[in-house]
Amino acid sequence: MSMDTPDYTTDAYFGLEDSWAETAPGELTHYHDLGEGTPVTFLHGSGAGVSAAANWWLNLPELAREHRTVALDLLGFGQTRPAPDAAYGIDAWVRHTVRLLDTLGIERTWLVGNSLGGWVAFQMALTHPERLLGIVSMGTGGAPRTAALARHARPEVTEAGIRKVLNEFVTEPSLVTDDLVAARYTAARAPGAEERFAKVIEARDHDRVHNPLDIEALRGFDRPVLLVHGRDDTVIPVSRSLQLAEVLPRADLHLYSRCGHWSQVEKAPQFNALVGQFLRLHSGG
Repeated sequence: MSMDTPDYTTDAYFGLEDSWAETAPGELTHYHDLGEGTPVTFLHGSGAGVSAAANWWLNLPELAREHRTVALDLLGFGQTRPAPDAAYGIDAWVRHTVRLLDTLGIERTWLVGNSLGGWVAFQMALTHPERLLGIVSMGTGGAPRTAALARHARPEVTEAGIRKVLNEFVTEPSLVTDDLVAARYTAARAPGAEERFAKVIEARDHDRVHNPLDIEALRGFDRPVLLVHGRDDTVIPVSRSLQLAEVLPRADLHLYSRCGHWSQVEKAPQFNALVGQFLRLHSGG
């Protein structure tokens, strides 16, 4: 690696080790890489202080018992350092994911995506289906804006603002701990983070209108898909997963009661067991 790694690391709250890879000239991608076996690549959602660690810290160690789990900070998020002329948006995030897979020598992988990450996963299914073993997606993004999404478009980058957004992700407020809020706030105020966040949110919202996920085109995606949704998700309604389930030829759908937008956190033990079983069933294990 010719680029220097940043001098700050993932908050100890998340308990994950850091890795970096130069994925393009001037581009340093931050990721976590645990376990061995069939690759499973995790794609996070969007929001102030979001990162791979802040979405997947409760899932990576468990699923890494049987698989190689790779979770990256998408371009413009977390600790990934974009090139000065970096472009953002759904297609750019797909290309960035492919660059990391190429750098790590991963030819085919499962994708696990939350919200924006689910949108990236299905966009990649349309443009690079040969790279995918299948998809697990929760509260898939790329849909028209809801009232809750409008509130998240320009979140207040303060501890109070981050706490307010996270409280909308769950039905159980005790999951939004002081340490979690502090870790997200610290990440959101890292050097250059606020400027990048403004750019990625603008690109996300532009693409939601001008480059939305082509649902009908997914009828041709013949890999196994697991759709997961919280019945109490106020950010992206359950109807989104029902819509996807109608067109994806090999989709299973699982709904969690008493669960909001953050099923991988709010239902972590159940989620890990469900995804682990699904991967074993469809990976020949």
